[in-house]
Amino acid sequence: MARPCLSLLLLVATVTLVSRGIHAWGRSKVVRTFQDIPETYVYVQQALWYAMKEYNKASKDKYIFKVIKVLKSQEQVTESLDYFLEVKIARTMCKKISGENEYCLLQKDPQIQKMFFCTFIVATKPWKFEFTMLKKHCEEV
Repeated sequence: MARPCLSLLLLVATVTLVSRGIHAWGRSKVVRTFQDIPETYVYVQQALWYAMKEYNKASKDKYIFKVIKVLKSQEQVTESLDYFLEVKIARTMCKKISGENEYCLLQKDPQIQKMFFCTFIVATKPWKFEFTMLKKHCEEV
């Protein structure tokens, strides 16, 4: 009787240790926490491009929005490069059907002007040109 209980206990202990190890593998190890970096940094610009592409794709608005001011840009190093971005975005005069256009002018008509304060966290592996939106939160200004 003692032998089957001991075997069962050993099996449970092994499964527990292995499952904890697998669970730990799924976590991102932070190599360097978020630190301020210039908004002009090339990877920040790529993260902003991706964040706005995703924002406009998800938005039900018929106009394209674009960044008018970067308030904060930070980088964190994990198995990827994570970018924390605080930005002000505004509605442009370009409709979505015209596609993305960086030369779109801001909406002039006061009745349809719209502006948001947004926080994005974008994970990227620029060496693979992979992007993932980790967080997207916007509030109308």
